This record gives sequence, structure tokens and C-alpha cells, in this order.
Amino acid sequence: MTTFVSLQSVSLNLHTSLLLNNISLSVTKGDRIGLVGHNGSGKSSLLKLINEELTADTGNITYQNQCILAKVEQTLPTKLLEKSLFDAVLDKLAAHKQVDEQWRVEMLLNSIGLTCLIWGQSVSSLSGGQYNRLLLARALILEPDLLLLDEPSNHMDLPALLWLETFLQTFKGSFILVSHDQRLLDKVTNQTWIIHSKNLHHFTLSATKAAIALATQLETDKTRHQQQQQEIDRIKSSAKRLAHWGHTYDNQDLSRKAKMMQKRADKLVHAQVEKAQLPPWTLRLNGQHLQADRLLTIDQFEVRAHTGGERLYPVQNLQIRSGDHIAILGANGCGKSSLIKQLWNTHQDKNSAQVTEIQFHQRCTLGYYDQHMQQLDDEVSLIDALYPFYPSSELERKQALIISGFHYVNHQSKVRTLSGGERSRLLFTALSLAKYAFLLLDEPTNHLDVEGKEQLATSLSTFEGGFILVSHDREIIEKSCNRYWLIQDGKLTNWIDIDALYDAMRTSGLALPAAPTTQQAIKNTTLASDSDDMMLTQLIALETQLALDLKRKTKHQKPKMQQQWQQAIRQLESQLSLREHQQATSVATGNNHE
Repeated sequence: MTTFVSLQSVSLNLHTSLLLNNISLSVTKGDRIGLVGHNGSGKSSLLKLINEELTADTGNITYQNQCILAKVEQTLPTKLLEKSLFDAVLDKLAAHKQVDEQWRVEMLLNSIGLTCLIWGQSVSSLSGGQYNRLLLARALILEPDLLLLDEPSNHMDLPALLWLETFLQTFKGSFILVSHDQRLLDKVTNQTWIIHSKNLHHFTLSATKAAIALATQLETDKTRHQQQQQEIDRIKSSAKRLAHWGHTYDNQDLSRKAKMMQKRADKLVHAQVEKAQLPPWTLRLNGQHLQADRLLTIDQFEVRAHTGGERLYPVQNLQIRSGDHIAILGANGCGKSSLIKQLWNTHQDKNSAQVTEIQFHQRCTLGYYDQHMQQLDDEVSLIDALYPFYPSSELERKQALIISGFHYVNHQSKVRTLSGGERSRLLFTALSLAKYAFLLLDEPTNHLDVEGKEQLATSLSTFEGGFILVSHDREIIEKSCNRYWLIQDGKLTNWIDIDALYDAMRTSGLALPAAPTTQQAIKNTTLASDSDDMMLTQLIALETQLALDLKRKTKHQKPKMQQQWQQAIRQLESQLSLREHQQATSVATGNNHE
């Protein structure tokens, strides 16, 4: 088995503190690894070690001579922002290859769903999904044996996330994927690495099963630690007693035995199992159930990109009651966050012209999680930042901060000194302290690790009030929501069945297909017209969906949908076959004229 990279007894110190301790690992051909751990545990740093962006303080890292390693960037160099999409990918190739290997760039871009229609667009004008695929293309053009991906699903909408899932399932190389999306990890990886307490734990299991296995292992270690500690305490107590007797009665034999017992206790301490360390903070969202027939009534209004901006879609005749847990789904840019923000602004501005169109219950208290966390004042201290949300005593706010893992010595620090994850934790603390009846949550998972997302899903599922959630995390959507709003084609529709909604999103073209074969990509590049590209894209999407459904257990399959997909596939195949015949005839006729 080919080993691409191997780390032996590697340790890493950052900011004078130990981050990774005595890590050993190897990546071989066929490995599809999920790398998980709490925020700040060292996941990104481990990828940087493997990619030679950081240097280990101790240990050795060795590489197979022929291994091509590529890391998917998180952002592009500034100099590329005004280049075209095509040139930004071409830039990744060596200068002497860029003329002769443009065909490879064309083939790759087609294969990941970036058609020739947008190759000339500047990078700065790309949508979020297109930009993410560009970053992936810049790594794939190197034809890597080992691909490193650090949070590629962050800020992806659900269709883009489904596309990434399909892509990774069909990727032929090995990869290490850092992600907090446990569903994605379960579907695309064949082993899991978990960084916990500066150590790396290896499991040939899915992310979900690995988390359970680690929890069991930590619980076992905790029990063993306690048993060993009891034995150490017993021996130390006996040694102390013998030493006292030896001194009191001037008995050298007792003193010697006391020293031997103390040495034995010291050896046991050295060999003692490390005590399991649990996360310092548990995410909770406490709310209140409002005894009322509705929290919010929306008669009719227009959602706009911003105040006075482009009209996106109308919303009319909607009511939200206490206990309604609503998820908003749709592609990036369709207006999910705009709806959330417009509702919040209307609630804050009692003189707004939309007050008659958007009516909150007079006793409805409203909380807002803005994905940019702008409700937090950067220039105030942590303890003062909580006051606008809940004007409680200083003691109550101190207790809330300590429970949330903020050490008391940092309570007077400015909010601007916090990392993204710490700001998120502070905002959740504020929302929970206030116990709102209704929450507007705009992408609350962007800075949460796997455990944090699980805690948020659990907390939201039992939240006593109502909420509207914008998220691309399927676990949270499915576990905590009972209503779903889909924004598509300038319309908002209400759904109750999440499986039916997923099917509608896939079959309508919101979810993009897996990569076509090399021969298909070449054909697309050289022969296909724009309409052919669209039909081929739809065909592959339908075939992928049909194949996935057929792999399910019989009782979970959707026979009616299968029939519809098969009929649509036959129609597309017929149209593509006819077009190919016409093109072949046209080429032959042209040759005859010559």
C-alpha cells in the first residue's frame, strides 16, 4: 500500500502553548479521512504541518517521492481577484505549461459545473458557490494524489453542499477533510481522526460512530483514572503513615519501606491514564412559550436585497405561532438573510411603513442572531456586551460568562479582541440569558464545531418559543424544525415534508451534478452547444438522484419519483442523441463541401 505522507512523534507549539502533542499518523492510497475536533483544537494547524506551511517543534514528517499534494485555499491571492475565472485556474500551472495545457483547464471547469458561459467573468463578480468551486479547481488542476480541504462547506448553500458531497463521493484520490458537517463526513469518508486534548485518535469508522467510540473510550479512561487515583492515594497514605512511624520510633526499616512505597506511587502517577477533558461550554438556548394564538402575522410585503434595493420576492398570508420552528432554504443570493433582516428591522423600527404588513404580538420578545454578529459592540467589555440583551445585575452576567467558558480575568476585555468562535459563544450566551419568545437565526452554525452544532440542534428542538432559522446544515434543519420555507424563482413556498422538499430541490436543478467522465467533458468542450450543456447537466443530475434512491432500502425508496426520473432521462437521452446526429451530419456535409 502506497504511503503518501507519514508523521512520527510530531509536536507543535503555538503562542508558547502546546497545541499538538506527540502526533503519529500516515495517509495511504485510498484513505478518505475526516478530521474533526473542537474549535481551536489544532485541525487547521495539522493540515498546515502536512502542507509544510508550519514546521513541527519535534518529530519527523516524510513524504513519498512521487506524491502530488494540493490544499484547497480558503481565499484567493488579491492579485487574482480581477482576473477571469479561467485565468485564475490557469495561473496555478507552471508558466511553461499554461499555453499547451489550456485544454485541461477547459475540461476541469466543465467537469465541476463551471460552464464556458462564465469563464470570462472576473473572480470578484462570482457568486459564493462559483467562488468555492474555483478554489477547488485550482487544487484539482495539479492532479493531486492527496487533497487537503479545510472547511470547504463553510458558507455553502444546500445545493452547493449536495454537489460537494457528490463530488467527494466520486473523487478518485485520497483526501483529508476538515468539516463540522457530520452528515457530509459520514457520507464521503472511510475513517475519522479526532483531535482531543492535544492528542490524535484514529478510528476506521464514520464521524458519527467515531464520536461515539471516543466518548466510550473517554468514559472508560475516566473510570480507570479514578481507580488508579484511589490506589495512588492509598499507597501515598500508607507511605506517609510508615514515614511518621519510622521517624517517631527511629525505625530505619519502616522509613525504608515508606520511601519504597512513595517511589511506587510516583511510578503509578507517571503511568496513570490521562483524565478525560470535556468541553468547557455547553450551548443552550433558553426561551419562553408565549400564550398567544400567534407570534407574527405577515399580510403582504416585498422582500428586497436592502432598503430601497432590488425586489426579490413577495411574502403574503403567513402566520407563526409559538412552537413553530421554521427553516428557510434556497440558493445563495435568493434572499433568505434579507427576509430575516427585514423582519428584525421592522420590529426595531416602530415607525416603519411595514408595521401594518408585519405585525408582531405586543408581548413577543424578539432575539436576532446576525451571521456577522453586528449586535455586539466591539468597543465595550464582555460583561457590558450582555446588558443590552438582558439588563440584569453584574453578578448574574458574570455567572453567565463563567458558565459559557469565559474566564473571569477576561470579563473586562473588549469584544473586538475575541475570535469568531468566541464572539459566537458570547452572542449565544446573550440570547439565552434573555429568554426570548421568538428568535431570528441567520447562519448560526458558521463558527460552531461538530459538538456545538449537535448542542444547538438539541437546544433548538426543545426551544419553547418560535424561531426562523437560515442554515445549510441538514442535521440541524431536520432535528429542530417542523416547517420549511423554500425560496426559489422569486417565490416563497411553505413545506411540511422535508424529504419531499429535498427531492423538489434536486429535481428542479438546485443541486448540481457529479463530475462527468473525461470523454464527456471533452465532448462538452468541443462540440456541445449551450443548450446541450444544460440538457447534459440535467441528465447527470437525474441519473445521480435515481442511482442514490435505488441504493436505499426498498421501504425507503420512492417508486413514483423513480418513474418520473426515468421518463425524464429517456426524453433527455433522446434529445441529446438527435442533436449529436444533427451535428455529425452537419460536420460531414461541411467536409463534402470542401
